[in-house]
Formats: sequence, structure tokens, C-alpha cells
Amino acid sequence: MGKNLTKRSEDYSKWYNELVIKADLAEMSGVRGCMVIKPYGFAIWEKIQGGLDKMFKETGHENAYFPIFIPKSYLSKEASHVEGFAKECAVVTHYRLKNAEDGSGIIVDEDAKLEEELIVRPTSETIIWDTYRRWIQSYRDLPLLINQWANVVRWEMRTRLFLRTTEFLWQEGHTAHATEKEAVEEAKLILDIYADFAENHMGVPVIKGTKTESERFAGALDTYCIEALMQDGKALQAGTSHFLGQNFAKAFDVKFATKEGKQEYVWATSWGVSTRLMGALIMTHSDDNGLVLPPKLAPIQVVIIPIYKGLEQLDAISEKVDPLVKDLRKRDISVKFDKRDTHKPGFKFNEYELKGVPIRIAIGQRDLENGTYEVARRDTLEKRIIPATEIIEEISSLLVEIQDNIFEKAKAYRESHITEVNSYEEFKTLLEEKGGFLSAHWDGTSETEERVKEETKATIRCIPLSSELEEGRCMVTGKPSSRRVLFAKAY
Repeated sequence: MGKNLTKRSEDYSKWYNELVIKADLAEMSGVRGCMVIKPYGFAIWEKIQGGLDKMFKETGHENAYFPIFIPKSYLSKEASHVEGFAKECAVVTHYRLKNAEDGSGIIVDEDAKLEEELIVRPTSETIIWDTYRRWIQSYRDLPLLINQWANVVRWEMRTRLFLRTTEFLWQEGHTAHATEKEAVEEAKLILDIYADFAENHMGVPVIKGTKTESERFAGALDTYCIEALMQDGKALQAGTSHFLGQNFAKAFDVKFATKEGKQEYVWATSWGVSTRLMGALIMTHSDDNGLVLPPKLAPIQVVIIPIYKGLEQLDAISEKVDPLVKDLRKRDISVKFDKRDTHKPGFKFNEYELKGVPIRIAIGQRDLENGTYEVARRDTLEKRIIPATEIIEEISSLLVEIQDNIFEKAKAYRESHITEVNSYEEFKTLLEEKGGFLSAHWDGTSETEERVKEETKATIRCIPLSSELEEGRCMVTGKPSSRRVLFAKAY
């Protein structure tokens, strides 16, 4: 199985597109801008979904589901929200089709026009807050901690598998609280969950921060984010958590009776991550040979490939391997014994390397005689001969080692691509020559932010939560600045 992948150094974008398709993750569909997520890709997404869902539920959140359609009038109730999404909305105007009288095919029935158009959800704040008005009456109903796993539609002109598609999968949390303090704490809690998952499950190092006013979610008072750095030096927003204040509560008249009997508007948050995390996973770790998957998210953590001549040897190998497969599964290690006789071992080696399986075990006649296995790890491509008596413990420890190694490798790359700059000329030079995060002083104005974006295509990715106050001068205008922010080109 020849990979024939374009090298990252030659054309990173082409390498990414080829890898997504050749590794059987996804493909574009017959619907413009929409993708088909294939079984192997969806298996990774299920791992992401399962891990995050467990973390949400451990912090008291519950799952629900809300309609995919939103009445147009709902979107207009929160001015900045509708302004932020108006250009991306898909609109349903009719509810029936009919056969054309001239026999040319099916047409929209002009007599079946909806009294009010429906928006295919770009995000669910409006339909959910209309619902919360009925659910919340008293302080006893708070906090309300709801999440939903769903699909959304945002009309995109330029699409790329996983990174930007018209329809994508995600989770969106929507919570209601009695006080501002509780809502802010919730938004920060979710940010910590996202960062924890990204680093300890995905192996992707992230920077936690807040967005500037121009980059905030439409309708939010504050947007918290995690920003990751891809191998081409571009940033990727991997997750956001929004403090919405009382904007949506006021727009939809969601009040609660306090313990003192007063009527007050609730405080809100919303937060989400999407199948864009698949893109982050691919671009952070993978190499010119294919995917490199962290063991915690790999659909197959261990693949065992027999090397044999004739059914007699295969039967002997199977007899040796079957107990190993059972023992690994008892330890919750996902393993596949690939004894297909339709493909040669070399093809299988290439296939599982391309698909990023963390550990590959090969066993042939000589291994049977010597009581050994050949073990290859995907992250470093190193091979070792391991005695059969040590194989279980070796695999268990190796999975942990691989998980740690790919995170540390990504972290080292990220750290080497955070550069302090003090002048606009230096900024522009480094942006083109090195990329990555550029830490610079900014005067806090949207005008300067927009100028940098127009002239360099770089944006302020975040104001890091870990950054300390530091007196300086804006690299562009020379005006006073109290702290550095992170700029980068981004997906």
C-alpha cells in the first residue's frame, strides 16, 4: 500500500488534504461544503466525544437536545448575536415540493411558503434561551447546566475537511446561574476542562486566554479560548467558553425569584468544541508517513500482524496470539489481530502506519520458535524484539510513553515558536520567516488590531491568562501598553 503523501515541507495544505482522505478519515460529499466522516474518522470523534462527555458529567452537566430549526424572529432578539451570524445562516422558506407541470422534475411548491422562515441552527443560544424561560422560575431551578451533542450549519464559501465545513458536529453547553460570579466561574471551569482534555487526551499543548473585543463570540461579554499551534506555524482555535452576562436572559425574559422574593435576570454561559479538534489532532502530531495518534484516542491501540506461509503456520501463530488479544482487552487496550489473507504483511504495515496505530506487533515463524514479538511504535518508528513473557507489561508502559512523548514533542515545537517582538518590522519579518506565536505589545484599539490583520493576515489569537502585566509600547503605534498579546496567522 503506497502512501505517496506530499511532504509537509513541500505543501503543508496538500499534505493535510491527502492524509485525511488516504487515512480513511473523511471525504467531501455530494452536498457542497459538507463532508462524510468515514468509520475510522468517526471512531476517533467518538473517542473525543466520550472523553469530553465524561468530564462534563463529572462536573454536574446533563445532556439534552434542542431543535435544529430556529424561528427567524428569535435570532433578531439579541442584536449583536444576529449581526455575528447573519451572513452564515441557511434559511428554510417552504415546506413542500411538487412535480413540475411540464414534467421537468420536482420544484418548490410556491403555495407552501412558511409564515415565518426557519434558520438551520448556526448555534443554539436563541432556541435554548426561549426554552429556559419555561424551565427557570426560582433560585431552586439554578444552576441549570445543559449540554447537547449536535450538528450545526454555517454557510462557508471556502471549506476544508474538519477545519471548516458548512455542516459540522460539535457539543454546545448552555448554562444559567443566579450570580455573575457563578457564571464566570463556570466559563473558566469549562476552559480548564477543554485545556485538560486537549493536553492529556489529545496530546495537544494549548494556551488559555481571552479574546479581544472584536474576536469575541457574538453576544458575549467575555470569550475564553484555548489556542494550539500546528506544525506549519499557524494557530488553531481549539475551543471557546463564553461569559454571556445577562444579554440572552434579557432578550428572552428569563427571570428567577431570589430567596428574598425579588425577580432577577439569570446569568449565562455557552461553550463548545467541534470536529475541528480532528484537524488539530492531525496537524499537531502527524508526519510524512501518515497519522500519529495519541493512544488515548486511537480506535486501534495495538495491531498484531502475522507473517506466515500456509495455513498451518497461521494456525500456530493464531494459537499463540489469541490469549494475548484477550489479555490486552481485559486491560481495556483496543487490539486488532489482522489475519486477512487478502493482503500481504507489507501492505498491512503501511496501512496501519498511515492510520497512526500507536503500536504494531509482528509475529512470524522465527518469533514462535524464539518466544518473541517484534514491536514497533508509531511515534518514533523504533522497533524492538520483546520476549513473550514481557509483552503485556511492555505494551501497557509503551502506550503511556507514546502518549507522553507526542505531547512533549508538540510542546517543544510550540515553545520554540513563541517569540517576543518589539517592532512592527521585526514582527512582519518573523511572521513570514518563522511563523508561530508572536508575543507583542498592543495599544488595545480595534483600529490597530484591524490594521495588523489587513497588512499581515495575522490576528490576536488571545490575551494569555498566564501573562503578567508589563509596561511597554505598542509595536505598531508606539502608544502605551500594559501587557503582551499573542499574534499569529490562523486557520
